[in-house]
This record gives sequence, C-alpha cells and structure tokens, in this order.
Amino acid sequence: MRIGEAAAAAGTTPRALRLYEARGLLRPPPRTPSGQREYGLAEVARVRVIRNLLALGLTLEDLRRRAHHLDLLVQDPSACCGSRPGEFSDVVADRLATLDVEIARLTHLRQDLAAAANGPHGDPGSPTVHNGSVPGPELEC
Repeated sequence: MRIGEAAAAAGTTPRALRLYEARGLLRPPPRTPSGQREYGLAEVARVRVIRNLLALGLTLEDLRRRAHHLDLLVQDPSACCGSRPGEFSDVVADRLATLDVEIARLTHLRQDLAAAANGPHGDPGSPTVHNGSVPGPELEC
C-alpha cells in the first residue's frame, strides 16, 4: 500500500510516517519503480505500536533508543513495555521520573497561582506572591 493508505490504516499522516522513518523508528520501505514508498501490514502494525507508545507519554527519542525492540511489541501487542527487563523498562522508568518532576513543578505552580489569586488573607481581590520571587505586574483574576 502507498504512504497515504498506510498512514490512514495506522491512524496517522504520511508526514508522520516520513518522520518515523527519518528518526529510525521505521525502516525505509521498498519503493516502486516510480520511487513511491510501498508499505505492508507489518509496517502498519509497527506504526500503531509507535503511536500507542507516544500516546502513553514516551517521546520519539525514547523510542529511537529502543527502536530495535519495537518489533517485539508488534509481535505481542498485549505485552507491557516494562514487562521485559532491559528492553523498555529503563526508558519507562526515566519517563516516569521526568513526569513526576513535571507534575511536582506544575503542582507548585498551581499552588502559587491560587495563592496569588486569593490574596494574603484569602481575599480574591488582593493578589500576592508566596514563592519568594520578585513580584511582577499586578495579577488580575
């Protein structure tokens, strides 16, 4: 199937397929005599796995580091990416740690914004900053 058909079958765009190929996540497919890419069902299955992993929060770089293991998930789609030690578990652990740091940062930011919006005595009309930073322009909520 041509790139548009393969992209539609995998639930993505032709541009994404070319990106996955450029990043080493998808092997360059054979080409027709006119130079068009020809994809098979195996490539479509691999793209679906890539999209599922991206939807879980992994990045293209995370997947690139383990591209050689993507076929294992294509063969066994029910396998969890952390269930095979050494294949994806370190990438998943790294991504989870990154997400934990980002969640903590956003939680702190939310608390600061809520405190600023409520003012020094819970008064929504008098904002203040509680994080020790230099106050900026008045916050109007």
